[in-house]
Amino acid sequence: VYLLCVELSRAGPNAVMTEFQEKLRQQHENSMHKELEKLLSTTSGAEAECSRKDFEGFKQLFHRFLQVKGPSVDWAKINRPPEDSIQPYERIRAKALPEAVASGLNKLVVVKLNGGLGTSMGCKGPKSLISVRNENTFLDLTVQQIEHLNKTYNADVPLVLMNSFNTDEDTKKILQKYTHHRVKIHTFNQSRYPRINKESLLPVATNMSLTGENNIYASFYNSGLLEKLLSEGKEYIFVSNIDNLGATVDLHILNHLMSQPADRRCEFVMEVTDKTRADVKGGTLIQYDNKLRLLEIAQVPKAHVDEFKSVTKFKIFNTNNLWISLPAIKRLQQQNSLDLEIIVNPKTLDGGLNVIQLETAVGAAIKSFDNALGINVPRSRFLPVKTSSDLLLVMSNLYSLEAGSLTMSAKREFPTTPHVKLGSSFTKVQDFLRRFESIPDMLELDHLTVSGDVTFGKQVTLKGTVIIIANHGDRIDIPAGAMLENKIVSGNLRILDH
Repeated sequence: VYLLCVELSRAGPNAVMTEFQEKLRQQHENSMHKELEKLLSTTSGAEAECSRKDFEGFKQLFHRFLQVKGPSVDWAKINRPPEDSIQPYERIRAKALPEAVASGLNKLVVVKLNGGLGTSMGCKGPKSLISVRNENTFLDLTVQQIEHLNKTYNADVPLVLMNSFNTDEDTKKILQKYTHHRVKIHTFNQSRYPRINKESLLPVATNMSLTGENNIYASFYNSGLLEKLLSEGKEYIFVSNIDNLGATVDLHILNHLMSQPADRRCEFVMEVTDKTRADVKGGTLIQYDNKLRLLEIAQVPKAHVDEFKSVTKFKIFNTNNLWISLPAIKRLQQQNSLDLEIIVNPKTLDGGLNVIQLETAVGAAIKSFDNALGINVPRSRFLPVKTSSDLLLVMSNLYSLEAGSLTMSAKREFPTTPHVKLGSSFTKVQDFLRRFESIPDMLELDHLTVSGDVTFGKQVTLKGTVIIIANHGDRIDIPAGAMLENKIVSGNLRILDH
């Protein structure tokens, strides 16, 4: 740095600063490139080849990270999307389905993002292998849904799992059980990018056991699977998170895509849904530089975060159910023109080290595709299971299960789900299951809060607003057959009217 200062001292102060920053950036990039080469030297064969392709993508991301300072959007340039750029689902559904549904289905591929572990719910291994309903895992339900489609319409919709370094081996072992199901299953791995030390801006890892990152486009293209599916006549992928149980193949959206004239083909559809106060952090669609664009909370200047979270200005959020044209992905990858905004995700490792992870959102690519569209879908298409509170909802009689798909029970009088908040004693799946002898009847429930050491007997019914709080040292056992309606239960099972 001292040498740089001497070298630059002859120029004016602004020029010095700009040139100094530029040289410092180059130093960071050179150091990063050397460290990446060291990491590559710890691998060999096919893994080394795959990692080298990943690192080429990471170098571009790191280069842009060093150049971008502060939030990547100019708040004054944000506009609401034009009226016709977000279509109501009812309008899409109003079109009659063609008789030849199978011809559209035969051009579709279902892609599930399967990179996450079940650690936040106290489980080891891939999250997709957690049992969520009648002993069925997320993966079981996905396979059942697609097999049902293929059998009903005599179609050939394949399933593609985008795994991570953490989930690949365990997922591949379990896939053997689906050998005789009517679904072709393919896998590929998402890019592996290193976490960066916040201070030194160098990789933390010393070998290739690195974290994954969701750049589906590059990894899909580099895996060779994109080309294989195109050669089989596939035209669209339907991408969603494997833990979103509402993300089933929708024939009306597929028909909308397939029925467009060839020159006005919609290359990217993002399913959005109405925001509630529980969704204030979800990304939203905006109009920016005459393009439809995804705006994530991480890109918002601090002064405008409350405005971003408001339900009045930004009324919808991204469900991450995406329909994307395969030929368009190939074209954009070959032109290297997928300009995805960088999300800088700060994390603290177990030893207290501050690191940053450079990520990109799958939906951020929307601005690079032609004739992109948002479709405002019913809330039922967004049913993610992130916590044990979500798990309680999907295991209950609020939903009925048929051919791998969950649908809201016809006996539920309101179209919305109850608000459920289970305390820390329920966080781990095994603790959650131990505390319920059977899942309560929740058909008439509006709100449930449970805190502390609480257990539920068999055939409990919950209605209206129920709050159960066991203070430290207390234990509450809700007896078998109990019916709680608008009740607060506290202390040692004192029942009070709410």
